[in-house]
Amino acid sequence: MKIAVLDDYQNVVKDLEAFKLIKSYDVKIFNSSLKTNEDLVKAIIDFDAIVLIRERTIINEELLKKLPNLKVISQTGKVGSHIDMKACEKYNIKVVDGKGSPISTAELTFALILNSSRNINLYESNLKKNIWQSSSFLGLGESLYNKNLGIWGYGNIGKKVAKYAKAFDMNVTIYGSENSIKNAINDGFNATNSKEEFFSNSDIITLHLKLNENTKECVSKNDLLLMKDNSILINTSRSALIQKDALFEVLSQNKTKKAAIDVFDTEPADIDDEPLLKLDNVLATPHIGFVEKENYELYFKTAFENLINIKLTNEY
Repeated sequence: MKIAVLDDYQNVVKDLEAFKLIKSYDVKIFNSSLKTNEDLVKAIIDFDAIVLIRERTIINEELLKKLPNLKVISQTGKVGSHIDMKACEKYNIKVVDGKGSPISTAELTFALILNSSRNINLYESNLKKNIWQSSSFLGLGESLYNKNLGIWGYGNIGKKVAKYAKAFDMNVTIYGSENSIKNAINDGFNATNSKEEFFSNSDIITLHLKLNENTKECVSKNDLLLMKDNSILINTSRSALIQKDALFEVLSQNKTKKAAIDVFDTEPADIDDEPLLKLDNVLATPHIGFVEKENYELYFKTAFENLINIKLTNEY
């Protein structure tokens, strides 16, 4: 079996304990992003199997029809909209998904909440420029104590963020599906059915939704305008949950509002093409919610075991 591992930006997969599972196979790891179908075809046309790191590579029919040797795609984490499942079925390509942990993304979310609230990134940046105790125009940071945290989505990640917030004596309100609201209330948290109330009353809002046709651009420009001055929007889920260009427009017009984002419309994000990266009231990280050692070990152990099991059972 010839295996290609795509988009290992940090060149860490070969050093994982999980990599020993497939070390005896013919494996090639690609560390740079192959952005076009043409580049992908040239790179992986001879491979039987590819391992995807989350949604870093788009798998569409135009690509698959040019990969006659490809038999299996092993996904780290769950399969998402980046894979055209109908095309995979058409070309008899088996797709297997894995599992991950909500812990890493939940922890990053709370790190962004703390960092944005206290303007830590700006203090740190200015200190290295020999500017003492200044966070530029944003001024004083604020404590999380007694602040209103709005969590849209109460799945595995949202639940953990709510628990972290409780430890900081924050007032947590859940907004989302009927089931999310029911579960949140059962867990002792506040909930609301009103989107307007959710955006108007929250000091900090964090999004924890899966991206689908129902949730795409579910956060509108009007929603963002409802948010308080000095409020913060956190997005470690998917950029397409927010109406295109709306966040940039609102944050450009009201510098007291802030955002902390880990996801972008185009990834890897480029400062020349991504206007949010040019705003001082935006804290940005390069989609690292799931990128940490324990989670990678879990992701790749499952992905590699899936490949081995398919090989042993001769499913392709």
